[in-house]
Amino acid sequence: MKVLVIGAGYAGTIAANRLARKVADAEITVINPRPEFVERVRLHQQIAGSGAAATPLTEMLRPEIETRIGTVDKIGDGSVRLDDGADIAFDHLFLAVGSTVEPPPGAIAVGTWEGARTARTRLIGLTAGGSVTVVGGGLTGIETAAEVAEARPDLRVRLVGPTIGASLSEGARRRVRTGLARLGVDIVEDAVEKVREDAVALRSGVELASALTLWAIVADVPDLAARSGLTVRPDGRAVVDDYLRSVDDSRIFVIGDCAAVPGARLACATAEPQGAHAANTLARLVAGRAPRPYSMGYSGQGLSLGRRDAVIQVGRRDDSPRRMFLAGRTGAVIKESICRFAKYGSRTANYAWLPGPK
Repeated sequence: MKVLVIGAGYAGTIAANRLARKVADAEITVINPRPEFVERVRLHQQIAGSGAAATPLTEMLRPEIETRIGTVDKIGDGSVRLDDGADIAFDHLFLAVGSTVEPPPGAIAVGTWEGARTARTRLIGLTAGGSVTVVGGGLTGIETAAEVAEARPDLRVRLVGPTIGASLSEGARRRVRTGLARLGVDIVEDAVEKVREDAVALRSGVELASALTLWAIVADVPDLAARSGLTVRPDGRAVVDDYLRSVDDSRIFVIGDCAAVPGARLACATAEPQGAHAANTLARLVAGRAPRPYSMGYSGQGLSLGRRDAVIQVGRRDDSPRRMFLAGRTGAVIKESICRFAKYGSRTANYAWLPGPK
């Protein structure tokens, strides 16, 4: 049985490792554009120079799994075409290309490996007194602004977004503001209309000088599914059935950020349960057993505020926030443990999750 896994992020890596462990005769090939596994939850550390986000795939995938470095141009009927013109046949396929960031000209993407490396180089080149603008009030933007401010206190760092920490409870949002203020981060609640090489123009008409503008709005997915003729939502995510299979081809599982799963948000906490469940489903089908519908519930969200502070928002299974949260050094320890467990889960395929809300 030939199995292809397109993408070696959290979803693709755990799916490949779990399937290799459960189906001994599966010939698994992972196709990825780079020979490293990238911890997206550490890209802000990569930018600031406070940590590394890449690990060789040879250390993440089981030895029996083959790795092919390349990009898939199109998924066909039982085969894929790579960008170098090669065709690879499959019996089953896991589509796990994740999400991406499309920054406007003049800004650098935060949520991609290539963007993080470019941002790191640019950040090193800034002299004292320079300004850094992080665009995006979600968790990625907050973490990036905090990490850069802590690593480079000689720079002026600002965070721009219509709302800061919208997914958090009111108390947690206040705590985030306190943590950012401690690091000297300026908060600007406004929307960016235009980015230039040395400034950002806001919807309010204000223009702010910016020697480096980092775009931390993760809202796009690669168009491989749409380009291959699979049914997708308007946002580009592939429509799946209750078992995470494409509604167009039951041989194709779609997992992670590129899958249109109702109620799911973009996160490794979403990707890994989907990857593990899809591998379990294929193993059950191979063994002649009936598949089980996918079900997953959240427990909360975590974000770092530099290396010694963090906010851990306790949540309900439907991902809505509760009033309770943890912060400070305790939060930082928990956040670091979450990041380590995410990598551990993908590498070992040992992962458990809560069932979804009833």
